[in-house]
Amino acid sequence: MSNLSTPTSGESSSETMMWRGALIPSLIVTIICVAGSIALKKGPGAWGSLLASLIVLLFFSVHLGISAIAKNLDPIATMALAMFSYFAKVMAMGVFLLLVTKLTSPATVNRAAFAVTALAITAAWLAGEIRAFLKLKLGLPLPLQK
Repeated sequence: MSNLSTPTSGESSSETMMWRGALIPSLIVTIICVAGSIALKKGPGAWGSLLASLIVLLFFSVHLGISAIAKNLDPIATMALAMFSYFAKVMAMGVFLLLVTKLTSPATVNRAAFAVTALAITAAWLAGEIRAFLKLKLGLPLPLQK
């Protein structure tokens, strides 16, 4: 039985296909959110929206990068790497939000634009990633029955 998850020459890896599938809708939502924030809140809205876009796209891209690294590891190592990456991302996000709150004023970075943009891009990324995953049609090897 052939391994359907291994790309042949000319094909992309499953992680690259999922990244592309998630990135395209996320970039569309990013453009809409940034334009809307500029229209509603001018400069501070633009900065809040751009900052949220950068953070969300970076964090989700790191997640897929870790998936690519962990795909050939044993399940325990994969779980440990996944837990470490989630913990590190939560801690980094907490530090980042603390820095933004303490070092910028609401007149510079609009908090509402940041929040709405982050939530919208997160939803678009997850929907795109799920859609791309479902299109992969990965073959899972079944154990032999005796």
